[in-house]
Amino acid sequence: MLISSAFAQDAASGSPFGTMTQFLPLILIFAVFYFLLIRPQQQKQKAVKASLAAIKRGDRVVTGGGILGLVTRPPKGVEDREIEVEIAPNIRVIVLRETISAVIQPQPANDPRPRPAQQAAPAPGIAGVVGMLKGLFGKR
Repeated sequence: MLISSAFAQDAASGSPFGTMTQFLPLILIFAVFYFLLIRPQQQKQKAVKASLAAIKRGDRVVTGGGILGLVTRPPKGVEDREIEVEIAPNIRVIVLRETISAVIQPQPANDPRPRPAQQAAPAPGIAGVVGMLKGLFGKR
């Protein structure tokens, strides 16, 4: 026979860190996922939880169904789960605290900065194409 048999060799036989080098890529991937995905999500959840705990009368809120409303009766205590929200003139609904997805901070009337909906559209060209692609693929 012209071809000799190949035998498997232990790659870690000469290195004292052989097992560690096998798990190093997995550890690095977990670290990247933690700092780029898990940790920012936990911080966002803490911020949302704090804003829901600080709901007061006159705050504008968005419910889980996407309904905008004005808080007319905030919860009386920490354990009170029901909040009364006015969704139209003289139309009030009672929602659970857990169904409120965001608290909208109203912009003062005398603030000279434009509101986000009033900002100018991007200039045509490469920025317009990038914006169009972001809109098509849902990246914001």
